[in-house]
Amino acid sequence: MDVTFGANIVLHYGFSASGMLSIVNRRVAQPMATACKEKGCKNMVPRALESPALCLVHFTLLVEKTCAEIRRETVYGKTPHGRQMEIVQYIADQGEMLTRAATGGVVLADEMKARILNTLLTLMNLRENLDRAAMRQPVGRTGGT
Repeated sequence: MDVTFGANIVLHYGFSASGMLSIVNRRVAQPMATACKEKGCKNMVPRALESPALCLVHFTLLVEKTCAEIRRETVYGKTPHGRQMEIVQYIADQGEMLTRAATGGVVLADEMKARILNTLLTLMNLRENLDRAAMRQPVGRTGGT
């Protein structure tokens, strides 16, 4: 008997001739949808990264670059609360997309795994730095001059 969990996990179970319950987890890898939109790149885009239409390499590079820009923007602790909430949402969204792409059933080279882990660490450090910069800002200060 087969039971499907989500889009990519099929659990096959049944009783063998000896009466023992056997369970086989067949993970069905999600196929790649399209090619990366970066000029000259022929890598395929994982399903989890369809919205930015970037392969894992270009997605991690984009996230790293954006994190560096946000870090420079927030270093002095004068970022308005609304912008801080946008940044927190960005961190969560990018981390979730990256995690889904990394665990989507595609076999990854060790170098790619290291790149993904480094990008996740960058997102975590950005969040920590954002919190630390906000704590340095005195209460009642709105980030004016």
